[in-house]
Amino acid sequence: MTVTERADARQISARDPRLDPWRAFLIAHARITRRLDEELRAEHDLSLAEYDALLTIADAPERRIRMRQLADRVILSKSGVTRLIDRLVLDGLVERRACASDARGAEAVLTAEGLDRLRRASRTHLRGIEEHFLTAVEAGDLPVLERSMHAVADNAGAGRGDASD
Repeated sequence: MTVTERADARQISARDPRLDPWRAFLIAHARITRRLDEELRAEHDLSLAEYDALLTIADAPERRIRMRQLADRVILSKSGVTRLIDRLVLDGLVERRACASDARGAEAVLTAEGLDRLRRASRTHLRGIEEHFLTAVEAGDLPVLERSMHAVADNAGAGRGDASD
């Protein structure tokens, strides 16, 4: 980026107040997810993405979910979910099985070991949410924040088959 382009970028951001809440959201998200990921890795040898996948599978009926649904819910590409599930299968936390309703599809199924690991890691994850997120927001603002984030997610995900649809 040239000096002129950098100056133009500074002028644009200085003039447009819409960027302020957006950038605050991005910075907060990046910092919190980095912290949560570091804590899960250090205490449980799980990444935040692995934890999120295990939690999503655990929340699904019969603790099994189609790979495509999992990709939509954990916000990964189909190939990204495949690689993630491959790691969890190698660790014995998840099994990959043919879909019960459509043999062409594959499902991720949580193992007993996976559920146990998820339960242990949940303590760390919830502690991190409390320390890095909830304590920074006034209790009265939490319902507003939750409604706002649901509205943003609904607006961005409308018609795409996201988990919230």
